[in-house]
Amino acid sequence: MDSRITRIRRKLAKAPYAAVRSHSFGEEKHRFRLDPPLTDARVAGFETDRGVELPRPYRIFLTTLGGSGASPFYGLLPLESCRLFTMDPQGEAGSPRGFTAAGLPPHRGDLFLHIIEAGCTDLVLLVVTGPLGGRVVTGNADGFGGPNVSSATDFLAWYERWLDHMLDGRDNRDLELTSPALRAPVDHILRQHRNREDLSPP
Repeated sequence: MDSRITRIRRKLAKAPYAAVRSHSFGEEKHRFRLDPPLTDARVAGFETDRGVELPRPYRIFLTTLGGSGASPFYGLLPLESCRLFTMDPQGEAGSPRGFTAAGLPPHRGDLFLHIIEAGCTDLVLLVVTGPLGGRVVTGNADGFGGPNVSSATDFLAWYERWLDHMLDGRDNRDLELTSPALRAPVDHILRQHRNREDLSPP
């Protein structure tokens, strides 16, 4: 088992719910509690139905720590409520317009799984396929800002960073979700999408 699981469990136990804690937006919904872990079979069923393979650190979290609950914003969504998105490359001056629901397999383009409820049309997504696979990305379904790529190497690193910030009394804005060094892969994905559309027959 990944050694981070034990650390995360210990840190989560030290971050009890405190009403109106200013540095944890949305905590009144999840109260720093996780729902029971999911079985391997349940996760495998989700993967089969959606035609995807979940990044291993996220899968380990779901099957050993909890299937939903405590996380930044309003909490981790139950797996069955997680939807797949693709990046929409259309926008002014080539900027991304946002994310579009991926629909049923077979999928085209890189896939992003909506894993956390952030409110309105804001999205916290886990990259499932492509060069950014395993990283957490924030964006908006309507294309306002982003996408911002976390500098954390995978979901467990991102989640543990959040807990460290909560225990230090820091705000969610300190999650360092924007990583300029990771803009190049995002821009590369957008260029690929635009090139494919340019080559498509009218």
